[in-house]
Amino acid sequence: MIEQKKSATKLDAIEAIKSIKGFVCSSQLNAIGHACRGEEKQFFFDKMVEVFETVKGMPVTYEQDGKGENAIAYLHYFKGNYDAYITEKDIEDEQLQARGWSKFYGNNFEDGYISLVELIDSQIELDLHFTPISIHELKKTFQ
Repeated sequence: MIEQKKSATKLDAIEAIKSIKGFVCSSQLNAIGHACRGEEKQFFFDKMVEVFETVKGMPVTYEQDGKGENAIAYLHYFKGNYDAYITEKDIEDEQLQARGWSKFYGNNFEDGYISLVELIDSQIELDLHFTPISIHELKKTFQ
């Protein structure tokens, strides 16, 4: 028997958005806010709760240490020819930086710390349709 997933409520979505604010740029939050009032609002209610659950369950700094390309990327940010894949959130409550891999078009992947503050300030969007994947498998998609 397939278990039916419970639909998120507007209140669930609001609480999720408050919790992930440090991971989403203001223009994207604004667009999501408008979408939560539109005819596809249930999709966005559910999506915000899903993103919150992903962020909540992510490993914190050093929990994937030593895994290299076997580390799982949980979040994907993109803008133009730039992609950032977050593998670990900051151990602190306030999310200022994260561990992950970044790629500029035409360049190789680089691992290191990524400033979430700079991503957000630069209006780099969080990919709401990204499915967690290992860096190794991710790199195959760019070949």
